[in-house]
Amino acid sequence: MELTTLADMGEFLGGLGVIVSLIYLALQIRSNTAAQRSENYARSLERMAAMQELLAREHGFTKLYNQGLFDPAALTFTQRTQFTWVLTELFGNLEFMYYQASCGNIPDELWARWIETLKWWLTFPGVLAWWRGRPTPFTPGFSQCVEDCIARGYQPENPGAWEQFMGTATPARSTEQSV
Repeated sequence: MELTTLADMGEFLGGLGVIVSLIYLALQIRSNTAAQRSENYARSLERMAAMQELLAREHGFTKLYNQGLFDPAALTFTQRTQFTWVLTELFGNLEFMYYQASCGNIPDELWARWIETLKWWLTFPGVLAWWRGRPTPFTPGFSQCVEDCIARGYQPENPGAWEQFMGTATPARSTEQSV
């Protein structure tokens, strides 16, 4: 074998090594991006879980929250402030999910679930009143998303099932008396 043939073969193998390295690097970046997306969604779910845990664990706060859902005017100033911060946290978390979904970091199927959840929360008079009078702004994109949800309204998957479970035919018209 001649020296030029060996040099050409070495150059070819070196180029092949660079291509293999670039493919490996691309796969690693793709894997890291998927992990980052998953981590962002997991953080959102953890924030939601913390709110749900508070409502499940703290009887007095759950009572306050339920009253705020149906009749925020019946809350004291301090209670309205608490209700405001819980809704600010809830909507802030939904705003983060909205942003992640718009960047393609949350699959459409999962985001569709959260859109329906948002629409459901907006059926409560206290939540809608809070949204109309919210003390802090949200991003224009998310604000438009919420307004679109209000305009489209909520259509339950199983009409009447929630009311039956809760033991009332008109949850948006009743107030929490005994919880």
